[in-house]
Amino acid sequence: MVQTSRVGFPDLARLFERMNGDEKHAWAAASTVHVLWVLYDRVLNVSPQRLEDPDRDRLLLSKGHGPMAFYAVLAAKGFLDSVALDSWTTFGSPLGQHPDRVLVPGAEIGSGSLGHGLALGVGTILGLRAQQRLKPRVVVLLGDGELDEGSNHEAIALAGRLGLQQLTVVVIDNGSATHGWPGGIAERFAVEGWQTRTVGGRDGEALYRAFTGEHPGRPLCVVAVIEEDEAA
Repeated sequence: MVQTSRVGFPDLARLFERMNGDEKHAWAAASTVHVLWVLYDRVLNVSPQRLEDPDRDRLLLSKGHGPMAFYAVLAAKGFLDSVALDSWTTFGSPLGQHPDRVLVPGAEIGSGSLGHGLALGVGTILGLRAQQRLKPRVVVLLGDGELDEGSNHEAIALAGRLGLQQLTVVVIDNGSATHGWPGGIAERFAVEGWQTRTVGGRDGEALYRAFTGEHPGRPLCVVAVIEEDEAA
């Protein structure tokens, strides 16, 4: 069981609202709130005290533009002092409009240039395997539009061929992709040998079951669907 917190899910809206200055990404950021909360509250084996533990689980925020929800969850879970949220987008703030792993405790990668996170996740697991570390889980949070990037197609294929069971990808499907895929997002991963699950992106229990269900010998893709009327 991961760490508990006195700050609960209802408090995230208050934390989120303390950040101003990047309103164009507010909806895209809000679409990740439930996924991030379920992961940090109930799934990931990581805590502020274990940031340097090589056996910690890792969340790679590939969907790094507009990271307000990510910062709110990190503050709720004690990785960040909530005071830092008030300086968001100001000069000298450690909380940039893209997370910086050097400045933000709990950020595993510097992100925001879409299409890189999944390849980094694959590389992270291969590095862990080389160290005989087979327990840490690596979760990569993607936006559906990122799947237009060719680097992700290569990473999807490689992870499936190698059977990277430690790898979980969660794709926020808010209908922002340009091209789409025959059969949908889940099918794009399934044809490469991934276990796939599609659930509502606001349904905490369904997300928890999707993240914790068995998928032996295969990487896991969870598609979290966000309907347009669920933006708030």
